[in-house]
Amino acid sequence: MLIHTINPGETLWQVAQSYRVPMSKIIEINKLPDPNKLVIGQSIVIPTEDFIHIVKPGETLWKIAQNYGTSVQAIVQANQITDPVNIFPGGRLYIPAPRYYVRPGDTLWKIAQNYGISLQTLISVNDMKPPYLIYPGMMLIIPRKEKPVIDVNAYIYKLGDEAIPIVKEVGKYLTSLTPSAYAMKEDGSLQQIEDSQAIETSFEENVIPMMSITNFTATDPGSDLAHDVLNNQEIQEELISNILTIMKEKGYQGLNVNLENVLPEDREPYNQFLQLVVDRLHPEGYFVSSALIPKVSSRNDAYDYEAHGRIADYVILMTYEWGYRLGPPQAISPINQIKRVLDYAVTVIPREKIFFGFQIYARDWLLPHVQGQVAETFSSQEAILRAVKYGADIKYDAVTQSPYYRYTDEQGRMHEVWFEDARSAQAKFDTVKDYDLKGISYWVLGYPFPQNWVLLEDNFTVKKQT
Repeated sequence: MLIHTINPGETLWQVAQSYRVPMSKIIEINKLPDPNKLVIGQSIVIPTEDFIHIVKPGETLWKIAQNYGTSVQAIVQANQITDPVNIFPGGRLYIPAPRYYVRPGDTLWKIAQNYGISLQTLISVNDMKPPYLIYPGMMLIIPRKEKPVIDVNAYIYKLGDEAIPIVKEVGKYLTSLTPSAYAMKEDGSLQQIEDSQAIETSFEENVIPMMSITNFTATDPGSDLAHDVLNNQEIQEELISNILTIMKEKGYQGLNVNLENVLPEDREPYNQFLQLVVDRLHPEGYFVSSALIPKVSSRNDAYDYEAHGRIADYVILMTYEWGYRLGPPQAISPINQIKRVLDYAVTVIPREKIFFGFQIYARDWLLPHVQGQVAETFSSQEAILRAVKYGADIKYDAVTQSPYYRYTDEQGRMHEVWFEDARSAQAKFDTVKDYDLKGISYWVLGYPFPQNWVLLEDNFTVKKQT
């Protein structure tokens, strides 16, 4: 996949012609509601294995061909170059991905083996459907590299029947699904949630259901509740027994412990509770994860990265919410801040236990911002629709690697919107690869973001149950 940013006066037809991709494919993969209404700065995903290369000083066609695993002849033909010696810095070259023409006796498995890629990757890149028939002379696109395998989790809080279409739509991209969440009570009991439909659909999509417990609600931060539970062995035993009962009844295969706003004084009690959970659940065949707030040092708060990384099977770093709904407008998941968290985390937690937290929603703040004023939360798709409606030009902050824009509404009020797009999603995927992390955890399903899922599939192979 390639990512293109719309320039002033540019049309989708021009973009499609430039990349030699049918408009219909671009419209479909980006779920563009109106192809005739694009905004300056909007990023769109181009469904192709081909590349656009900008010539650098000193480069030759031979060197470029070597870097991309293709031939000088292929580049010359694709770009109708009359003099291969004379290419100039800043020039734009279309680099076709390697093509293979099927020969008699070939099989997909044999072709994949010859090129050192997985059969599934070859099938996916060529958009093949069962029974995956090939014939002599058929052209296959050969992907440039094998994709790393990662785990992908997603939280969901739209439950009941509402969860079914959401899970069906993105289930192919998930390893696990976490309905959010069972709230614990002072006596060790749990507030029930309507999770049966989400669990049943997850099994249909070959997705592992993971139970989640928490201590907070929309009206209570849960600090006192966590303190009472974490310092009472009897309540903890009752709580874990209730967790196990639900897991067995509902079919959950693992547990996510998501305690927030825990008091610093409860650091060790929290570690001990997590160890107790693991000691009780592991013999029953269940895995245990924990969700941790972002931090950049070993400061003496309740969230002991080293201990959680040692005790739990894996941890989810909640690397989002810098752009808090009650705070001032800013990037919700700034990559510069996330990297600071990861730089610390990998020193105390094994990389193969770390999930990168990725939020997939947008926020709209009124300006001037008044402390405590609530920002509106909606999908990245809605952010684009709103930019189109108000004629806003989308900007991209290079430091946070996040898109944003401002607009004036019908009442003359100024707004600032921060959201996620193809560029910011790709920056996050590159970070997961750079840090060699176990996987990604999305907060939260129910906010449409089609570009994310096609780019996720383009960057990674999602681990599934065997």
